[in-house]
Amino acid sequence: MKLSIILSLFILLGGAPMVRAQEIPEMPKPVKEHEWLKQLEGEWESEMEVHMPGADTPVKGKGTETGRMLGGFWLIADGNGEMMGMKMSSRFTLGYDPDAKKYTGTWVDSMGSYLWKYEGSVDSTGKILTLNTEGPCPMKPGKSKFKEVIEIKDKDTKIFTSSMQGDDGKWTLMVKVTSKRKK
Repeated sequence: MKLSIILSLFILLGGAPMVRAQEIPEMPKPVKEHEWLKQLEGEWESEMEVHMPGADTPVKGKGTETGRMLGGFWLIADGNGEMMGMKMSSRFTLGYDPDAKKYTGTWVDSMGSYLWKYEGSVDSTGKILTLNTEGPCPMKPGKSKFKEVIEIKDKDTKIFTSSMQGDDGKWTLMVKVTSKRKK
């Protein structure tokens, strides 16, 4: 069980008078990598492009996203969009694991039953987060490797891309989302 759950149960069960303040372990605090996540908070309007194999032009769509911080540790982003008359909802979680020294997260959406799990890092510029994952391939049976990148262009603009690695090891752009902060 996590420390916070154990402490909460202990206090609820009446054990608080038995514990002196100096015996309670200090709760973890967000680190500088958690601060990076705060720039993804807020209300965003997005333009999406889905690049289909063999198509000359991408399929376009629009959407919105609302990002909020949970306890200073996690970004929770809820999205809604529409493309080709189909509506989609999503939830993205992103945090930082100080022990593993990696950003970690998940993605679920209303278009499928797969829980995407991410691990990644921010580059030396502090502007580009690259997340690696593996999941169902949209063009063939089985799983493929994906590289998903969030690039901070400025405080009000971010670009998300998702690329899939082919059997030849090359990366192919599948999705590009340009988001502007609502003002």
